[in-house]
Amino acid sequence: MTAVDPERGPAAFRRPDEILAALALPTRGEVFSLAVPRFTDMPLFGAHPPFRVSMARTPGGLRAEGAQPWGPRNGVGYGYMAELLSATSHSGAHVDALAHVTIGDDDHWYGGGNPREHLGDSGPRHGDASKLPPFVSRGVLLDVPGFRGVDALPRSSVVDADEMAAVAAHQGVDVRAGDVVLIRTGYLGHWPDTEAMTRHATAGPDLSAARWLLERGVVAAGSDTETFEVQPPPDYGDPANPQPVHSLLLIEHAIYLFESIYLEELARAGAYEFLFVALPLKIHGATGSMLDPVAIV
Repeated sequence: MTAVDPERGPAAFRRPDEILAALALPTRGEVFSLAVPRFTDMPLFGAHPPFRVSMARTPGGLRAEGAQPWGPRNGVGYGYMAELLSATSHSGAHVDALAHVTIGDDDHWYGGGNPREHLGDSGPRHGDASKLPPFVSRGVLLDVPGFRGVDALPRSSVVDADEMAAVAAHQGVDVRAGDVVLIRTGYLGHWPDTEAMTRHATAGPDLSAARWLLERGVVAAGSDTETFEVQPPPDYGDPANPQPVHSLLLIEHAIYLFESIYLEELARAGAYEFLFVALPLKIHGATGSMLDPVAIV
């Protein structure tokens, strides 16, 4: 893979032979959706604004207002419905843009992005969602609960580098340069039961696992949780960093992070290697993109 530029990670610079190798992976022709449906007031990470669907136009509303969007020649009562979505791009299955998280007194992000130069009233202009690449890659599932013999990991359970390696060996898969690695904790197996989900929230990889992924040259990583990394971190460091994995992967190395990825059906099928496809929406000023990613085996 070639060198990255200041606004895109290595996922944006895949070679044609790497893409063709990923496209050649499916042998069964089965497609797995890796997203759960979105709905008004769906469970979300607590700091995010709520997801809302509101009707902006309805047949009854058009009739009551006497609106004639097609003019007066409408004897059949033709109408339409249009909705208004109010949501963060980090609702449900999504990918973080490089401008999503910041660090330091200057609030900088990957590639030298900073509020003074790059944050406008319509969002960041450096490393925003308009720069997100399409993801067409070899995908690898690491099913940690399956390895441990449990339904789902307990709340704030740590997945370290040694366990990542052990899970991969147990499943008979390797992690290679250019891969997208998806880590199952079982959290979304309880969707949308918020009480049950709370008992399994924020398990995930620690800093050693993030370094393990970096050493193998992945272009992105994801999980079925809303935070990707384990929360709280087992080691905050000095000075304290509440999200050291995000800092290392997203801010320092431009490794994209997928969150709230539904992995239950993929795990039940024992599909540990697959073609991963995710196509972000290119929205200027957005800090991520909602997705409906798929795994094809």
